[in-house]
This record gives sequence, C-alpha cells and structure tokens, in this order.
Amino acid sequence: MYFKKALVASILLAVAPVSQVMAQSTLSTNVSNMPASTSLPASPVASISTDCSHGFLSRFAAAYREDAQPADPNAQAPKRRAMDAPFDSPPFPNAEWQLGGVPTPIGVPDTDNTYPLEKALSCTKVGQWMQRNRIEVYGWVTPAANFSTSNFTNYPLSYNTRPNRVELDQVVTTITRVEDTVQTDHIDWGFDISNLYGYDYHYTVTKGVFSNQLLNNPAPNQPLNGKIYGDDPMLFYYDLYIPWVAEGMVVRVGRWLSLPDIEAQFSPQNFLMTHSILYTVDPYTQTGILTTTRLSQQWTFQLGIDASNDVAPWNSSARPSLQTCVRWVSASNNDMLYPCINNWNKSDINYNNVQMYVMTWGHKFSQKINMLTEAYRMYGRNIPGLGPGWTRETQSTLPGTGGEFGAVNYLNFELDPSNMMSFRNEFYNDEKGNRTGFATRYSSHTLGLTHYVTQDLEIQPELRYERSYDLNAYNGGKKDHQLTALLDAIIHY
Repeated sequence: MYFKKALVASILLAVAPVSQVMAQSTLSTNVSNMPASTSLPASPVASISTDCSHGFLSRFAAAYREDAQPADPNAQAPKRRAMDAPFDSPPFPNAEWQLGGVPTPIGVPDTDNTYPLEKALSCTKVGQWMQRNRIEVYGWVTPAANFSTSNFTNYPLSYNTRPNRVELDQVVTTITRVEDTVQTDHIDWGFDISNLYGYDYHYTVTKGVFSNQLLNNPAPNQPLNGKIYGDDPMLFYYDLYIPWVAEGMVVRVGRWLSLPDIEAQFSPQNFLMTHSILYTVDPYTQTGILTTTRLSQQWTFQLGIDASNDVAPWNSSARPSLQTCVRWVSASNNDMLYPCINNWNKSDINYNNVQMYVMTWGHKFSQKINMLTEAYRMYGRNIPGLGPGWTRETQSTLPGTGGEFGAVNYLNFELDPSNMMSFRNEFYNDEKGNRTGFATRYSSHTLGLTHYVTQDLEIQPELRYERSYDLNAYNGGKKDHQLTALLDAIIHY
C-alpha cells in the first residue's frame, strides 16, 4: 500500500513539467540506454535519479522528470547482427518486423528503455546486483474509459467489455533478462516473469494456472464470468541462446505468448487500445518448448511442442500439439511474410483446443507508413450440438466441426516522433457461433491515435464501429451494431 501511494505521488510530481519540455522532445533513443562512451552534459534532474545521497522516492520522481527531457539525437545506436530496423519506435510500438517466441529477433540488441523503478533501484544492493547480471524490472498501469451505444456488454469488443465505465485494464510487473543474440562467441541465457492484474485477466488465463478465479466463479449479472478483477502470471519462461546452430537458435521452455498475432496481450505492444474480433477469440498463450532458428537475415524457422492453447501441461485438458512458423523478410526490408501453424493435433475441442492456420503479411510503404494484414482459419472437432442438422435456429443432437475465418488489416502512420495513427478494418465469420456465441458474419472499423507524452506515458484515444450481419450479436444479442469511443493511458514505472 505504501508503494502504491508513493508511485501515484511520484507520477503526479513528474507529469507537471511534461508540457514544458515535450515541445522540444524528439523522443528518440532513451538517454539512459546510451553506450558508456557517449557523454552528455549532466543535468540536475539526471544527477538526482542516480545520486545515491538522495532517497528512493526522490530518485524515482526525478527519473520521471528526466524521461520528459529531450534525448540526445546523436546517441550511438547499439551494434546489431540483422537488417536495419524497418520502423521508428516510438511512435510505433515496435521497430522490428513481427516475430513471436523471442524477446527480439535473433541478431537484434535489447533496446528496452530503462524506466523509473529500475533507475531508482540502482543505488540499492538489489539494483546493483541486477545491473551486474543484466536483469531488468519494469511495468505499467493501464486505466481506460469507454462510452458505448450498448449498456450491458461491449463483447466481442475486447478488452473493454463492460460498457460506459472507467476500468483498470492491467497492472503488469516484469522481471526479465534478455539474452544477447548479437554476439556469436558464447552461449547466453534469458528469462521472463510477467504478472498481470486487472480486468484483462478474463482473456489471458490459462487453464491450470490460477484459473479457478475465472472458470469457477459464475457471474450472471456481468458480461463475462469470473471475478471482476483477477491475477494472471502471464509469462514464465527460460531462454537458452546457442549461437552455433545455423546463425543462432533460441530454445524457450515455459509459457509464451501465441506466436503469430499482430496484436499482443500487453498494452504497450499494440497499435490500438482495443482488439480485433479475430484476436479476441483466438489462442492467447501456449506452454511447452519452442525453438527459434535464424537461417539467414531473411529467413527464420520456428518449431515447438506445447500443451495446446491456453492450458497448462499438468492440467487434464492438455493435449500435445505442434506449433511451427516461418518468417521471411525481403532483401529490400519492405515486405514480411509470417505463415504459422499455430496449433495442430488430432484431438477433439476439449477446452480451447482449436486447430489454427494463420498468415501475416507486412509491407512498408515508407519509413512513416506501413501496413500489416493477418488472416486465419480455425476449427474445433466434435463440438456438442454442431453436427448434422445444425442450423442457426436449431442445435444438432450430434457433435460436429465448428469453424471460423477472418482477416484484419492495419494501416499505420507516423505523424511525428511522438504520434502514431492506426486505421484497422476487419471481417470475421463465426460460421456456427462456437467462438463468439453468435453464428454470424462481423465487420469492424477502428481509428486510433497513440500519443507519447514522454517515454513513460502514452495516451490512446479511439473510435470504433462494428456490425453483425446474420444475427443480433451486440449488447448480448439485442443489436446488430455498436459504436464505441474509448481512451486509455499507459503509465510506465
């Protein structure tokens, strides 16, 4: 409780001077991540955040003020063993072409910012030990508000399912070590432990990992079952980097985010604050063992065995499943293809055991304009009520296959180093209603902006219109359309 109060107080102290400095900020590479050889004139703020004569809270607040100042435009970029980064980040959420299953593509350095908590800890014994061992700690808080034409549920909009309210979407804390895949002379290792608390746990929970709070708590008066707020240890994995297999291999053991999606579970990694319908109803995480091998700068191959979608290996619903992807990047660095078999086995539906085949295509028109398109086919076998004789009005007495397909397109624009705009359009067909609850075709259209106030604070306004064509699928089956205006803030610590 004391830390939460201190965090709020420090953020309030830090945000006050932001407007005075953002006019001259270019939000380029974080000053704290510069090589040791780069020297800059010391500022009073910067000296306080690393001056051990000051207390923890003083250093913590000073770090926010430091991050609101312009970074050095001449800072040296870290060495990389890969093509140049195709995008600017910020304002885009990532500078690299999409690749799941690794913290960064093999050959790309860790360029994560150093956030205020880690800076404030640098004077403590724990913080100094973490620095020596390249261990990072950071997180964020994401509150959000929405105004909707629905009054009971916004579903299948996610994650802001409860309409017309302010919500605590997620509070995430991450402790991680990123393996160094730029070097090729020794084996290296990494790990990630990321915990999520908030409303978004409804979508991320894996059966067998704190899942009782969701699966065994019916909530008939709420849009979704389960406790309103819950906790999910979203990531826990160990990475081993072996530089001598092809051009480098990373072996991951644990729970990881589903590989192929343009969208991600964590707020800062998305182009928009809400998610497409495709993403809302597809797999979120897998748990098992995964290899990612760089064959060349253009080709990467992935192969894994897991317990199927959103289920722990020790749970009775687990089914051994294959996961494999190939990523190709053009020699010009302007195009990317990422086909994946995201889940394949011969078992029946059994919890979330759907078979999934997906392709992502990325195209860069210029440094400031790019496009990402994802399409998939999913289906589950022997689903009760979906056999011969099924119609939208009548369930079958026999089990059968339920399938769905869809496509989503993102068109992304860099307006300036602090602002990005994204326009998302999608089509989705839930053929028998086994994913969304309604056997209908959908379309959705979303326009959103991401504004970086500083590297520690992002604001995302958004406007979204969606429609169902064969059944009333909105507001719990009462309407065939929905208009939603939303706003969230991502406060890093």
